[in-house]
This record gives sequence, structure tokens and C-alpha cells, in this order.
Amino acid sequence: MKKISFVLMALPFVFACNNGSKDSVEKADSANEAKIDTTLANDTTTSAKTMIGVDATTSDFMVKVADVGMTEVKLGGIAQDKASSKRVKDFGEMMTKDHSKAGEELKSLAGRKKVTLPETIGEDHQKKIDDLSKKSGKDFDKAYIDAMVSGHQSAVNDFEKASNNTKDPDVKAWVDKTLPTLKMHLDSAKAIQKALKH
Repeated sequence: MKKISFVLMALPFVFACNNGSKDSVEKADSANEAKIDTTLANDTTTSAKTMIGVDATTSDFMVKVADVGMTEVKLGGIAQDKASSKRVKDFGEMMTKDHSKAGEELKSLAGRKKVTLPETIGEDHQKKIDDLSKKSGKDFDKAYIDAMVSGHQSAVNDFEKASNNTKDPDVKAWVDKTLPTLKMHLDSAKAIQKALKH
């Protein structure tokens, strides 16, 4: 599995198959790879239900965004509980609201494209959530906002790349619609980060 950067977007999602000790993200990637293989083989005995509607790069992007989005929603809730700064609490609330909405949109899009998304947060992001959950007060505020700045910078980069490279017009339209919100999140996180340093 590719190393997933701490970015953003989405929420609990569509069904991944069971594969032993693999986490939900790996299961979704494996399910999509199998669908892509089936689609490429163009087996006439295969039902259209099992054929994926996007290329491998696009399905990988969608899985990553789903994982990151669920992480953003979870961390946003934690920030509302644990942050000492009202600005950080408010930012967490915005993350929960915006990423829940984007996640529902992505879930619907993935359903139409036959892309399997992870059901739960992947192990890499769960470890980051666990680490942040151990912090409190100003230590939490700083660590959370630092993660939001780096994560949103990665997300903006990933979304810009997807906008330029995806061949699917529906995915491109969703990416282009979501990108301004990510940029706004990044700007907000940077402003809070700067304020916390003073």
C-alpha cells in the first residue's frame, strides 16, 4: 500500500471485502484492483456491477480521500472536546461539518463509479488520531493545527493533481468543486497556527 499522507476529505464509506489482517484502506484498494483487472479483461461473463468506472489512479485517489476525510471528521470532533483555544474548537467544528458533507458526496460518486471505499479509518491515520488524543490543552492545539496545515497542504496538492490528471468528468467536477474549500481550510489553519505562536 502506498504511504498515505495526512490530508483530508470524506467520511464512513462503502463496503470493503474481508482480507485477513489488512486494514480497511488496503481492503478497498484490493477490491478496486480486482474490479479494474476484471474490467480490463472484459470478460463477457462478468456483470456490469463488478466493473469499475474509473482508472486505477482515480480509484486510489478516491480511497485516499475517503480515509483522510474520515480522519478529519474524527479529529474535528476531538478538537471540539480537547482544544483550549476557541479558534481551534471552531476549526474542528468546521472540519467535522465540511468533511462530513464532502464525504457523503464522495460516497455517492463512488457508488456510481463502482469504487469501493474504506469502511473505517486506515491504520496509519488511526495511529495519528491516537497520538493526538493523548495531548491536551495548548499542546493539543499546536499539534492539531500543525497536522491540519501539513495535511491540508498535501490535500490541496493531491486535488490539484487529480483535477489535472483524472480522465473522469464526474470525478473532476467533484474535485474542482471541493478544492476551494480545502484551500480555505488551509488558509484558516495557517492563520490559527500563526496566532498560536504569539
